[in-house]
Amino acid sequence: MRVGARSLRWSVDGIDIVSGVDLDVEPRTMTAVVGPNGSGKTTLLHLLAGLRRPSDGVVTYDGVDLATLSARERARRCALLEQHPETGLDVSVRHVVELGRIPHAGHWPGRRDRGSDRVDRAMAITEVGSLADRRWPTLSGGERQRTQLARALAQEPRFLLLDEPTNHLDLRHQIALLRTVAGLRLTTVAVLHDLDLAAAFCDRIIVMHDGRVAGQGPTAEVLTPDLVAQVFGVRARVTADDRLRVSWTGLVGGDRDRVPLVTARHADADHVAEPTPRARLHRDPPASP
Repeated sequence: MRVGARSLRWSVDGIDIVSGVDLDVEPRTMTAVVGPNGSGKTTLLHLLAGLRRPSDGVVTYDGVDLATLSARERARRCALLEQHPETGLDVSVRHVVELGRIPHAGHWPGRRDRGSDRVDRAMAITEVGSLADRRWPTLSGGERQRTQLARALAQEPRFLLLDEPTNHLDLRHQIALLRTVAGLRLTTVAVLHDLDLAAAFCDRIIVMHDGRVAGQGPTAEVLTPDLVAQVFGVRARVTADDRLRVSWTGLVGGDRDRVPLVTARHADADHVAEPTPRARLHRDPPASP
């Protein structure tokens, strides 16, 4: 599914939180949204999901204005994994994942739902099958995150939105989760804090700064040392061998160390090595359960 935004703005009490956003999310690609704290990343995600109505501008799914879709129609197209998934209900992991079937079944799903096999597959993909009978309050933060991802996948979305999906996960599960999502080849937008993970797994990147887009495009073209220094205040190396890599070398100091903002359109090719084909490890689709 192709997702677009034109002249997108969202404000509170006359203060713009997100402003002047134009973007196109290519079908079947994984796009990272990165930026400092308070740059508007989560707000942008909520606007793309339809959870917030823009003050100005429009979000489109395959050319259709998102505002014209009912909540159920939107839920059949788009699934969102929130940063801090919570529920006050003492329910099992399987019941949480089955919630993803509601847009298709129209009621609390159970064994009568023809899509129940999607629940089993989603739990296998996210490695929570062994937790099926565990109660939600007993889960760790990482287990909750993987359970909510399974719920999102059971929803059978064409557009997947993830708000800091690696939050609470150890390194192994961070890599496994992003490799799994990338292998699904859904149209995916994920807010990430780790630039190296974004470089490793995401085809494209959107860099937010002060509520605006500071750069967007193919990750290898946009994610340059100059841009990282300007937006994040960090000196970094961007290299490409078996994959694109970002490593920090220090903090930007005073004004004499600051560099002009470089966007994807004006990026200097000398700042990053010519990318080699990415390792196929994270692109292989997950095995069918």
